[in-house]
Order: sequence, then structure tokens, then C-alpha cells
Amino acid sequence: MNIHTIANHLNELGDNSHTGFQFDCYPINGDVEVLQVNVVGREEIPVFVSVTDNQILCISYLWGEDEVNQQRRAEMFETMLELNIPMPLSSFAKIDDKYVVYGALSVHSSMQEIEQELSVLSDNCLEVIDELVDYLN
Repeated sequence: MNIHTIANHLNELGDNSHTGFQFDCYPINGDVEVLQVNVVGREEIPVFVSVTDNQILCISYLWGEDEVNQQRRAEMFETMLELNIPMPLSSFAKIDDKYVVYGALSVHSSMQEIEQELSVLSDNCLEVIDELVDYLN
């Protein structure tokens, strides 16, 4: 499994996806191969996919530390912890100064499972932004 296999599959789905979404995928060159996956209609929140020997990691960036209302930061963390379990297939993390939602799959996952993860992660990002917008500047 590699990002090119995933990209080819998602780009070829068109209207035949199991989730009802269409995807546009773009490899990003660098030290680590990364695939930018845009869910059509939600391009402002892309999912970045990387494949290691052990997992397929899917990450969406939500907002930066500079966008957080610092007086409500602790409340935001509490809400994130409360949302973590009921948020299917996804978890919160922080990469440098950016807050993210991520999900991981086995490298042996089917293309349908990868498509499902990407769709759910995209849905979760929209819900998280709705839930946590009051904690941002």
C-alpha cells in the first residue's frame, strides 16, 4: 500500500464511491510521501495521508494556537476530551502549533475502508469546528 495506489483509486471513483463523496488527490513531494486528499465541496479542510510500514495515517488541520482564545483554552481542552470518544474513527492531537483531527488504519485496510476513514474524518472536522468555534478568536 502506498499513497499513489490510494490516489489512483480515489481519483477514479467519481460518482461510484461507497460514501457518496468525490475525491481529488494530489501527491506532495518531500522527505515523507504525503497525499493531499480533498473531499469535493470541502476543499478548505483537506486530509493529508501518509503510509508507513505499520499504518496509514490521515490528518486534517483545524486551526493554529494563535487562533485560540487563550482565556478559554482550558475549556477548549476539556471539550476536546469529552468529544474524543464519541467522535468515530478520529482523535485530537497537536502538531507543532496546529490542532488536528486524525485517524489511523492498518496498511492492510481495503480501499473501501480507507474511503470510509477519509469521509468520516472530513465529517468529524466539520462537527468539531461547529462545536469548538466559540473557543477561537
